[in-house]
Amino acid sequence: MSKRLTCDVVVIGAGMVGAVCALYAARAGLGVTVVDRGPVAGGTTGAGEGNILVSDKEPGPELDLALLSGRLWAELAAEFGKSVEYEAKGGVVVATSPGGLIALERFAAGQRAAGVTARLVAPDTLYALEPHLAPGLPGAVHYPQDAQVMPALAAAHLLKASGARLLTGRTVTDILRTPDGAVRGVRTDGGDLHAPAVVNAAGTWGADLAALAGVRLPVLPRRGFVLVTEPLPRMVHHKVYAADYVADVASDSAALQTSPVVEGTAAGPVLIGASRERVGFDRAFSLPAVRALAAGATRLFPFLEGVHAMRAYLGFRPYMPDHLPAIGPDPRVPGLHHACGHEGAGIGLATGTGQLIAQVLTDKAPDLDLAPFRPDRFASPEEAA
Repeated sequence: MSKRLTCDVVVIGAGMVGAVCALYAARAGLGVTVVDRGPVAGGTTGAGEGNILVSDKEPGPELDLALLSGRLWAELAAEFGKSVEYEAKGGVVVATSPGGLIALERFAAGQRAAGVTARLVAPDTLYALEPHLAPGLPGAVHYPQDAQVMPALAAAHLLKASGARLLTGRTVTDILRTPDGAVRGVRTDGGDLHAPAVVNAAGTWGADLAALAGVRLPVLPRRGFVLVTEPLPRMVHHKVYAADYVADVASDSAALQTSPVVEGTAAGPVLIGASRERVGFDRAFSLPAVRALAAGATRLFPFLEGVHAMRAYLGFRPYMPDHLPAIGPDPRVPGLHHACGHEGAGIGLATGTGQLIAQVLTDKAPDLDLAPFRPDRFASPEEAA
């Protein structure tokens, strides 16, 4: 006699991606259970800035996913109002040299051809957008589609709205499978959960979850710090970053890289990023990283020299070698789906990811071609066979 199913799908991970997967799956009519070994938003989501960006993505699959996700975020913002602190603030990408401006204009032209609104900004207009920028900058590109949410709040509200059964403080110790290898649920340290589908939304721990099912998914942690200033009147009106941030995001280097990213928040503090380095799960404080963040921010906004930093925090972004997340069914394990590996873009890409996962789970045609996000694209010849 077959065991009674606990639910239709188990989502592993109560961060932003897991929350949105649960929301869209539940709205598609599925019974959902969300499991996390920690609290809601206890990992990458709780240590993020809440970026919803198209400005840093070149034409291709990730930009297509970002555009879809941006539209879905706007719909959720209309539904949830101020409770998720959604701000359609727009982004301003600043060139710091004439040569950098030429490269930035070329990059923006390609994005416009792919559907992004990217407006060239001359120096006189630039200081109307951001009066406190350093003087003498040659120009910028304005991206009105960029936005921001408060990630921990948003994850909590979306999980609650999903109506999913939420089990926090539960560690998944195994992926349960039928004799023919298909998923039949998960084993946790608090008991078994039976379901024909499992979604791996475990963020930086996505590789470990995949390994429980006997497959390889090369997710690695990439550490980043954020500085938080004392509360201020709104002096930074957009998400503002230097153009070299785009190159740093796309870099494969494991070494420390920093590029100034500055934005105000609804609560008053200014958030200052961004750093990235691959050091495993080392949570040690890095004075060089934080000093570099402060120096880069004050070069963009000199007024910050006189502002106190209240704290710094760190998080680990789920890095994939080709900088694309794993989204969709894993052909190596029927019933296993992946929704992880978004690196620093997980908040912004979560909505599109969640909708695509829900569409696949309910046998609907996905809004985007999932081939570039195939979870088995790094499979060894033995796995592929």
